Amino acid sequence: MYLASPRPLFFLAFVGCLLLMAAALYLEHVVGLEPCPMCVLQRICVIAFGLVCLVAAVHGPARLGRRVYALLALLFAAAGAATAGRQIWLQSVPADQLEACLPSLEFMMQALPMQDIVRLVFQGSADCAEVKWSLFGMSIPEWSLLGFVAMLGFCLFQLLRRS
Repeated sequence: MYLASPRPLFFLAFVGCLLLMAAALYLEHVVGLEPCPMCVLQRICVIAFGLVCLVAAVHGPARLGRRVYALLALLFAAAGAATAGRQIWLQSVPADQLEACLPSLEFMMQALPMQDIVRLVFQGSADCAEVKWSLFGMSIPEWSLLGFVAMLGFCLFQLLRRS
């Protein structure tokens, strides 16, 4: 069976990331949904995954290079999936058991050290647990997790395929 070469597959993964970011920006700027800090981290993971895929598509790596790019992309996809999973879990926790809303990520970047920012963001808040939009009964973090699972599948395919 003929498998497509890595270059167009990495480019398609990059295009998928562009579509995910276009949807996120549409929800922010047209619908008016303000992203919480966890949403921002998920966006960063999507962008990083997409950039790795773009570099891999331009480079057109051989077997070892394909695996290195896939492993690097896998790390970003796993980080995004963990963040989305944490946010989904926060949505299932009663609101009175969560902390009050966090300050903006911009403010935290200027005022706090990085380890405190990471701890606060992953601790979550009522802002991250609020379901503001859904499609087919799935919230934004659930859709994000679905996208990250697809990214993980792509990375595993690139890591395990024979060429």
